[in-house]
Amino acid sequence: MNNEEFRRQAHQFVDWMADYLATVEDYPVRAQVQPGDVRDQLPAAAPERGEAMDDIFRDFQEIILPGMTHWQSPHFFAYFPANGSYPSLLAEMLTATLGAQCMIWETSPAAAELEEQVMKWLGQLIGIPDSWSGVIQSTASDATLVALLTARERASDFQYNAQGGASQPRYRVYGSAELHSSIEKAVKIAGLGRENYVKIPVDEHFAMRPEALAVAIHDDRMNGYTPLAVVAALGTTSSTAVDPISLIADICTEEDLWLHIDAAYAGSALILPQYRDLIRGIEQADSFVFNPHKWLFTHFDCSAYFVRNHGHLIRTFEISPEYLKTQADAQVNNYRDWGVPLGRRFRALKLWFVLRSFGAEGLRQRLQHHIDLAQGLVREIDAHPDFERLAPAPFNLICFRYHPRGLDDPATLDALNARLLAELNASGQLYLTHTRLAGNYVMRLVIGQTEVQQRHVDAAWERIQKTAANLEQA
Repeated sequence: MNNEEFRRQAHQFVDWMADYLATVEDYPVRAQVQPGDVRDQLPAAAPERGEAMDDIFRDFQEIILPGMTHWQSPHFFAYFPANGSYPSLLAEMLTATLGAQCMIWETSPAAAELEEQVMKWLGQLIGIPDSWSGVIQSTASDATLVALLTARERASDFQYNAQGGASQPRYRVYGSAELHSSIEKAVKIAGLGRENYVKIPVDEHFAMRPEALAVAIHDDRMNGYTPLAVVAALGTTSSTAVDPISLIADICTEEDLWLHIDAAYAGSALILPQYRDLIRGIEQADSFVFNPHKWLFTHFDCSAYFVRNHGHLIRTFEISPEYLKTQADAQVNNYRDWGVPLGRRFRALKLWFVLRSFGAEGLRQRLQHHIDLAQGLVREIDAHPDFERLAPAPFNLICFRYHPRGLDDPATLDALNARLLAELNASGQLYLTHTRLAGNYVMRLVIGQTEVQQRHVDAAWERIQKTAANLEQA
């Protein structure tokens, strides 16, 4: 393919992209295929000779597209969104065109310096202390691993990296029983041992009980363990419960433990002034993460990680072979030393485009719109005699179930709601997911897709009610 052919194809692709985004709500939200359907349409081996792009693109539309779940659909209410926006998409196109590997300042000075400044902007918008430093990680899972590795090195005076863990204490990490599974995974990868991840009980709102945390730390010290770190949630995955960060921070300060705050989804809400109190006590924390690629209209992947002492972070990950040394190293941020991978994409560009295009006011308006839509649906569910919420809804996630009057057997209710969810998702008209809270099967509906409007929420609620009524009759 030469430049002129690329130009012709690129124009066609952009036209298709614009048409797709304009009509994405007309597609079945969840892919309507069975396991193996896509694979069975693909050749057994790669082609010997190159094929025309027109043929490749046709196969994309006929084979690949039907097997895609449409995360950008305003009928997508599952998991947490991986939403994007037109400005972010344009930036991604430029990023791919530049094709830069931004591992150190010298490999693209603009990438490093833009990331430094954009992270300062973002920290100011959500209330991160000015003295902290920020860096873009790929996901919150990576950021949590980075936090625990840094905590491990600080506690061992950086001897764990140097000597291995054989001579080190048996460290313990604490988090609520509702924390995301990535925390436990990070504990395992960090070599701390899965058995040393202590799950702290939660209260009736599914938030960590700080008094139970204090008892667990005390008991571990008495039994010869070395408490290392606490991970607090600002918005758990199952229900967006918020741990009492200020009280947890006081305990961590008294016990000299690393405090990492996982705000992967709900952290975006801190842009709204009424949510800022949720991170009271952050000045006592050590690290904080949230994902603009979830609810801040920036395409995946883009995870904002902030740290109080970036010197500890760099010392944990820095390694300087001769072939990576440059004359500017002492004057700049080489972000290869701020995390696990050496190679880095130019992710700051799309975040810059989003912040400039929306502006802080536009971001606040869009987030508030999503929250208002969710609170309206909360009122509808609460008023319905055959549906109930099973958790508070502080943001835009609603945890609820179908509970017909006179039916109270827990196993029967679980099975009924599992059937309801399967029917809803099979329709292709909306997409929800589930969790368990206090042992109960619960449906999750999150209203955070970039272009979602009242009519999409109304259509979802109407279909949920009708499908439930039909199940009852079956």
